[in-house]
Amino acid sequence: MDTPQKYSFNMGRDRLYILLAFFITYVVWGSTYLANYWAIDSIPVFGMGATRFLTAGALLYAFTLLRGDRTLPKPRHALNSAVIGVLLLSVGTGAVVWAQQYIPTSTTSLIIAFEPLVVMFMMWGFLSSRPPVKAFFGAFVSICGMALLITQPIAVGGGESTYGLLGIAAGMLCWGAGMLLRQRLDLGENRMRATAMQMLGAGLVLLLFSFSLDEWAGWSWQEVTQRSALAWLFLVVFGSIIAFSAFNYLLGQVSADKVSTNTYVNPVVAVLLGGLLNGEAITIQSMLAGAVLLGGVYFINSATA
Repeated sequence: MDTPQKYSFNMGRDRLYILLAFFITYVVWGSTYLANYWAIDSIPVFGMGATRFLTAGALLYAFTLLRGDRTLPKPRHALNSAVIGVLLLSVGTGAVVWAQQYIPTSTTSLIIAFEPLVVMFMMWGFLSSRPPVKAFFGAFVSICGMALLITQPIAVGGGESTYGLLGIAAGMLCWGAGMLLRQRLDLGENRMRATAMQMLGAGLVLLLFSFSLDEWAGWSWQEVTQRSALAWLFLVVFGSIIAFSAFNYLLGQVSADKVSTNTYVNPVVAVLLGGLLNGEAITIQSMLAGAVLLGGVYFINSATA
């Protein structure tokens, strides 16, 4: 009699954790577009990402040590984690942040919203995992929501916008590849430590790249504004430690195409925060588009093969 009750309790608790993790990736990552824009206002782009991930990774790894896990990670676990970190964070996130120099924040978030389609077709093309019809319908509904947003007078940027578009495309492809590999590579039993190693590996690659570009030449700490510093701190604690941990948890619980649906909701959050904190206009069309996007997310999340 006790076993079924305990099983039911565990199922309910796991469902609650999954819903909470989805909420975090939807809302917190939606806010990171504005936070990234503010952070790179006075901090070198790749250097900002490097210090962000190295700090977050070191803090998270230290936390695993405090919890009592003092064993050294196996070389293959460390290597696999580094590969995932480079795909997801060094390129997947780094390229998108870099692109925000040329593409407005709101437009960037709209383009990224097509990530679930990229993941779905990558799963179909490389893994022979054809998405169910309901998932395609959800994607179609979400694209309609995208159309409502994109048809508004949103400027792409100046003459260098092509660089930004290429950067976003590279980031989306690497993010999709990283999500699929994350569910197939052995990262060890300690998920928190694997997440920390991903951020440490990504931060190290970004730091080396930053130095290779000579980003720090002529730069000093005195140049950092209070807004950039607070944005960086937010990205470390919420955008990296909390949200990326939730993201990795989801990848161990549900399929990659469903995890990637955060990119449908992130633009809605980005638009709202842009209006509240950055003086950007929030139109009725934007609100309607947000409702349509959430409808598409529902169909994709509830689809079963």
